Amino acid sequence: MSRRNLKGGAGSARSSEVSTIPIQVDLRVHDDVALGEMELFSEVLATVAASDGPLSKSELDEALGLRR
Repeated sequence: MSRRNLKGGAGSARSSEVSTIPIQVDLRVHDDVALGEMELFSEVLATVAASDGPLSKSELDEALGLRR
């Protein structure tokens, strides 16, 4: 991803020179809500994969950690 700025003064309205400034992204930042949702989704997928058919409401609740 980059940010572009037009260069030039008042007299260079026709200038097509463009400068590209890279935007630094910190990949260490985590979205805890999104990570939690992905964890729940993976638990449900694992439960579905281990079952012989569609999950019952109680099986789904258990996969989501609502009932033990």
